[in-house]
Amino acid sequence: MELLNDMALFVEVVKARSFRRAAEAMRMPNSTLSRRISTLERAIGLRLLNRTTRKIELTEAGQLYFDRCKRIVEEARLAHEQLSEMLAQPSGVLRVSLPVDFANIYLAPLIAEFARLYPGISFELDLTPRQVDLVSEPVDVVIRMGEPAVSNLIARPIARLSRYAYASPRYLEIAGEPSHPNDLTQHECLRLRSSKSDIWTLHNTQEALEIKVGSRFLINSVGMLRRLATLDLGVIIMEEEIVADDLANNRLRRVLPQWQASSVPVYAITETRLLPAKTQRFIEFLRERLGQF
Repeated sequence: MELLNDMALFVEVVKARSFRRAAEAMRMPNSTLSRRISTLERAIGLRLLNRTTRKIELTEAGQLYFDRCKRIVEEARLAHEQLSEMLAQPSGVLRVSLPVDFANIYLAPLIAEFARLYPGISFELDLTPRQVDLVSEPVDVVIRMGEPAVSNLIARPIARLSRYAYASPRYLEIAGEPSHPNDLTQHECLRLRSSKSDIWTLHNTQEALEIKVGSRFLINSVGMLRRLATLDLGVIIMEEEIVADDLANNRLRRVLPQWQASSVPVYAITETRLLPAKTQRFIEFLRERLGQF
């Protein structure tokens, strides 16, 4: 790295045809610049410049070295400029793994907004619940709900989503509306298969209760769970963002409004902390939008 830096200094001296002018342009002492060029010549084993009190001239070796070095220095400068442009306006293919239902129901409009903000980015979206191998698979970032497994991967928290109980107005008309969490034992409670037990935990500002619930339906899809609830089949626990459209159109209604289930964390998982601009911006965008909830 020191050799590359000295090559760049050498190029600037030749362009300026003066140690003094080159030193002023680079805002470094003339003596330091002269010493660095002398060190470079010793490392190479050849004199590159003939110095006089009035001017400097390239030796034959110096001319050959300058012709090669200026191309290398220019390529390095262009590389830095291109990276700066990427930071200002990220581009390239962004490969993202997303949870199926959360992506379809809630993340799709956010991704559309992000795509409009950054027209230079194209997308490869893999909607899957499986565990993605970030080391061997071409994936830039994995978005997952719930606490991530302990690993060497980098998990960045981007949101915590509140969860409440919901049911359709028609179901509540038929089955009656619960007024206390314990009343849920008398209701049809639709559950995700990923749930570890048939115990629902609800809390308010004063206490937390565990309720054993029963269900004819055990489902591995958030979308199906939500749909069956709108078809009057029972009570669900769900993130408010996922059922927002159903609430707005009166297909679902919150029950036990003073009680809520434990919130769900959302993580962006990457292989490394050193991320290209496209991935950084995507994670920051989701954190900003999801963080509002």
